[in-house]
Amino acid sequence: MTTNQPDITVEEIAECVSHFRASKPHVHCITNIVAQNFTANVLLAAGATPSMTVAVAEVASFVDMADALLINLGTLDFERMKSVHIAAKHAKQLNKPWALDPVFVQASPSRLELAKFLLGQQPSLVRCNAGEGTVLFDGNFDPADLSKLKEYNLTSIAVTGEEDQIWASNCRLTVSNGHPFMDRVTAMGCALTALMVGFMATEHNEALAITSALVMFGLAGEVAGKNTNGPGSFAPVFLDALHNLGDDDIKQRAKFR
Repeated sequence: MTTNQPDITVEEIAECVSHFRASKPHVHCITNIVAQNFTANVLLAAGATPSMTVAVAEVASFVDMADALLINLGTLDFERMKSVHIAAKHAKQLNKPWALDPVFVQASPSRLELAKFLLGQQPSLVRCNAGEGTVLFDGNFDPADLSKLKEYNLTSIAVTGEEDQIWASNCRLTVSNGHPFMDRVTAMGCALTALMVGFMATEHNEALAITSALVMFGLAGEVAGKNTNGPGSFAPVFLDALHNLGDDDIKQRAKFR
């Protein structure tokens, strides 16, 4: 399968962000214990509604209520492992967007086995770094040629790093917004995945949705980086920047191609 050049404008990204805020999507997050608080605050600052339960008895009900689902494999206790099976199957049955964040999938055989099962449930989005992607896709992974991952029946993949690579809607895109401090604050990537799948709940053009989330997140990082001296002060200023980001910021400083 070939990929096309994206036909996305900064005006469309700004409109997508405005629509996301107006829609206030509910994102249910089964995420790691390190990331829960920050992920919830990122979603709230961006204009979404988070929920975080991992309880087996009620996770299906929360997926019912939510507009989108995040499954993050950062910390895998017994209840989370059971819950992600239920939630992924339920989201697939309901045809709701859901994202897989295969954190440290290379760390243990059981984690990789679970990630492979979740791939079989056809997530709407896989967000990973290059190392995680290499292990998850059995070495069949090249961020410069993401189209070949169509064989896994995935519609959208984002590989985040110094530059963020996206494959979605038969397009390849690169987003370059961001700040080095973002690598020094825990749960940044985890929260980003939640934001991305929230955008996918409000925008059917997956390439536009994912690009808009990455631009919004990266621009907030740039603003926070200019107004802080280190990672300790970065996180709260980042949340303020995410909340206050305006159309002009997006139209003037979005970096994507």
